[in-house]
Amino acid sequence: MSERHKDLLVQANAAMSRGDYEGFLAHCVDDVEWTFVGDRHLKGKEAVRRYITSTYIEPPSFAVTQLIADGDFVTAVGDIHIKDGSGRVTHAEYCDVWRIRDGQLAELKAFVVEINAN
Repeated sequence: MSERHKDLLVQANAAMSRGDYEGFLAHCVDDVEWTFVGDRHLKGKEAVRRYITSTYIEPPSFAVTQLIADGDFVTAVGDIHIKDGSGRVTHAEYCDVWRIRDGQLAELKAFVVEINAN
């Protein structure tokens, strides 16, 4: 089961990095929840859709450096680059903890730390 959960997240992330946001959402349950610790909470596919289409002006560029699965959870550690509407690129490191339900992404708890360029 752990390998299936990892594969699910890899497929969903691949869709996201292609800019196929509907393809990403197809991997999520209808009542998916995203919590960005210390920032915001999103509930439902429509809320997530609004967030990603307004935040990811271009598909995010990210690399997963660790992928760990245990039971109904998959944890991804990596870094991400996001370009905003003005062309500014933000670099952050993250740890995403996903809960899987019925073979789909059900809940995200994201710890994201912006890295300042020197």
